[in-house]
Amino acid sequence: MKAEKISELTTNRLSVYLRCLGELADEGEETVSSAALAKRFHLNSAQIRKDLAYFGEFGIRRVGYNVEELRDHLVRILGLDRQHRVGIIGSGRLGTALADYYGFRQRNFIVAALFDTDGRKIGKKIGGIDVFDIKGFSAKVKKDKIEVAVIAVPAESAQTVLDIVVKAGIKAVMNFAPVRLKVGGDVKLKTIDLTTSLESLAYFLAGNAKPAGKTVKPKAGKRRN
Repeated sequence: MKAEKISELTTNRLSVYLRCLGELADEGEETVSSAALAKRFHLNSAQIRKDLAYFGEFGIRRVGYNVEELRDHLVRILGLDRQHRVGIIGSGRLGTALADYYGFRQRNFIVAALFDTDGRKIGKKIGGIDVFDIKGFSAKVKKDKIEVAVIAVPAESAQTVLDIVVKAGIKAVMNFAPVRLKVGGDVKLKTIDLTTSLESLAYFLAGNAKPAGKTVKPKAGKRRN
């Protein structure tokens, strides 16, 4: 099946499967069935088989999947078999934390540079990573072959930064600014809104969330004759 026909939900699930397989491999497991994988990690066995079927036949009937082989297949399918160089715009607390995030390197994402407008930070290193002037972003992207941009700036600056990123030829952008951004169709933009997620949790803690599928019936009043 062509890549453009695969939904983002499917690729998100492939990433989950990869993480689960990694855990099994670390435990020394050699094979796993879709049913066992689903039971262990609270997944859906039918969905696992359907998702994997988009990309070929990986399992053996009555045996299951070879953990290492399937993990290698998913790494290649997700494009994680080669390095992807990342540029983070914004070297404040969030940008600095993201630059030091160990999960990037685990999945072959290398933070190549930080960018900022603050003259006090430009030219210095943060966590061993050089901070560059955002004005030189396009040239740095070409020189260091940066493919992914991470936006970690205040909301009011995010659209301007995104425009700079797109103009430099970047096609994959992750945005942490709590604002809706406008971008062309040939650029993949993922927004991670931490505030919205926290507000959803606050709603739950306030006692407003009701169990799914249950409704509260109004109390019956006395009938008048």
